[in-house]
Amino acid sequence: MTAARTRRQWLTLGLGAVVLAGLCVTAAFWQWNRFTAREAQIALVEANYGAAPVPVAELLPAPGAVLADDDAWRPVTLTGAYRADATVLLRNRPVGGTPGFHVLVPFETADGIVVVVDRGFVPLGRDSSAPDAVPPPPAGEVTATVTLRADEPSSSRGAPAGQVQAISTEQVLAAGPHGATWAQGRTVGAYGQLRWEDPAPGVSLTALPRPDLDPGSHLSYTFQWAVFAAGALGGYLLLWRRETRGDRVAVGDLLAEEEAGPANGGAEPSTTHRPRRERRRRRTDEELEDALLDKG
Repeated sequence: MTAARTRRQWLTLGLGAVVLAGLCVTAAFWQWNRFTAREAQIALVEANYGAAPVPVAELLPAPGAVLADDDAWRPVTLTGAYRADATVLLRNRPVGGTPGFHVLVPFETADGIVVVVDRGFVPLGRDSSAPDAVPPPPAGEVTATVTLRADEPSSSRGAPAGQVQAISTEQVLAAGPHGATWAQGRTVGAYGQLRWEDPAPGVSLTALPRPDLDPGSHLSYTFQWAVFAAGALGGYLLLWRRETRGDRVAVGDLLAEEEAGPANGGAEPSTTHRPRRERRRRRTDEELEDALLDKG
């Protein structure tokens, strides 16, 4: 017979179950917060991406302006000229599973601001360190329709000359052949993803994909962690009930045997005469414990 668990062991198991359940609940809330944040992002994209384009000055009226959170993914029109000589490549951003580079070109608008435009994608070249060719943007005055995005945080990772690891306006301009001095005081806190240009370029880049609207698995993970939390507590209660119930049943059997008295050899008790039952002394706790060990 397996020895019964002590009170300290039950307390230790209970504490472990509570801690495990608490960690699972924390993970469930974390996944729930990610789910709600993703839902809000999808709602913003659905509301803004298909809106009619407006002049960039309506959302970024002057140099130094920062894109409002509610205006992300809105399309705007830029009128001015590309600075093709300041083209920079964005590394490590595959499109459709294909490794390659995004082509980033500063755009000088007639309103006097400079906006970095992600014109599209080019695949890796023969040596994988750069593309084989980068088609230039249209020359002269251009009207470009772009989707506005907030600047990405600056990256601390290094990159070869003329390349960057993040679309941060400051870093993109600094990585160009002429540095960022020419655009000083004219930049904004946003960049644009190209939709189309007029006039069209001689050679088009691979267009950037539409925004991803997949909500992910955060909601299902939330429920999974909640189930794990319930399982931790439920498993402890089930174990406690199963083990302690066995002890209670054994003690009950012994008490029943004590009350029934010795067997009468199988003879049916007389219906006309019942001997007076002798008053018996109740067993002490020590005797009951010894009896339980003998039965085991």
